[in-house]
Amino acid sequence: MMAASTAAETGAKVLLIEKNDSLGRKLLITGGGRCNVTNAELDTRKLLSKFKDSDKFLFSAFSQWSVKETLDFFHKNNVETKIENELRVFPVSNSAQSVWDVLVDNLKKNNVTILSNSPVVDLIKENKKVTGIKIKNGEEIRSHSIIIATGGTSRPETGSTGDAYKWLRDIGHTVIDPTPSLVPVAIKDKWIKKLAGVTLPEVKITTFQNDKKQNSVKGKILFTHVGISGPTILNMSKDIGELLKYGEVKISLDLLPNSGHDILNTSLQDLFKIHDKKKLVNSLSDLISSALVPIILNLTSIDPDTKCHSVTKADRLKLVDILKNLPLQVDKLLGNEKAVITSGGVALDEIDFKTMRSKLFPNLYLVGDILNIDRPSGGYSLQLCWTTGYVAGKSSYK
Repeated sequence: MMAASTAAETGAKVLLIEKNDSLGRKLLITGGGRCNVTNAELDTRKLLSKFKDSDKFLFSAFSQWSVKETLDFFHKNNVETKIENELRVFPVSNSAQSVWDVLVDNLKKNNVTILSNSPVVDLIKENKKVTGIKIKNGEEIRSHSIIIATGGTSRPETGSTGDAYKWLRDIGHTVIDPTPSLVPVAIKDKWIKKLAGVTLPEVKITTFQNDKKQNSVKGKILFTHVGISGPTILNMSKDIGELLKYGEVKISLDLLPNSGHDILNTSLQDLFKIHDKKKLVNSLSDLISSALVPIILNLTSIDPDTKCHSVTKADRLKLVDILKNLPLQVDKLLGNEKAVITSGGVALDEIDFKTMRSKLFPNLYLVGDILNIDRPSGGYSLQLCWTTGYVAGKSSYK
């Protein structure tokens, strides 16, 4: 949508071909339906450092359209924004619909023709140019320039089924096989289901393999019916997936990362004095989520009906240990159907990032998740869309 409206603004006659019956189906579910528009890191070099090895490719595109331009664009179109944790930018409306509305209005304002319910099945290649596309109904459409913005393979129910990878391989592009990235983690422990929907705002998450510490990060965690999710887990998921190739992976949750063992021990003693006649199961919610209390007590084999004044030192120390080290056994990463993005895609050295033009075909432009660009959760994926879409749209009509 960004590429189409930008190309139309430059004077091009633009046809936007949509696989689904409506535009932007994936956009509407981003950020849990709230739409994490961008990340408010205004220093472009710092922003691009989050894109790992892709940063050296992206600088020329981001020097044309970066975070400031994105914020200016949405503010000018009456979408007020707010900044949340880790500089994540959301619309004040907390609704992806408001972002979708701006993009669709922009298409209408710039007279972009939209052809929906029209899955593309192949590209037409003639004389070292891609001169058109074939639609499933048999129709062929010719064009001066073609922009491919079909996404990767994450959330296939939105239409992202990796269709373009085959077309691009067939005409000579190198495509790294896509794998799920930024994806929830399934856990073997059965009790995890009892916590579905529970969010813990700050825990320390540490991964282990063969009892050796691998990584440790503080952040928010969301329990699901099958495991754990949330921004911090999503950002750790690729590394967890790599570890799983070499054996079992365990995760330790420090539920109270700002209190050491000794401080926590003292806090429990104070808590038990205050609630000396209350049952243990009814008092621990002063420290942790009430949903966690019965699970913690079950894992430590402590009777939940024990009165606080009767908790033994041994049991108290058991509680300290598990609150600082709640063990989880990783089962697997969930698949494309739950992934936010995919890793893999077209090799970056085959793209001219000043224009987003294919180096193999002078009139073919590739944008967004079709490219082999890793990035974390936090607004980086949509910023990649706005930037590459704008640059391709501006460059495609010359």
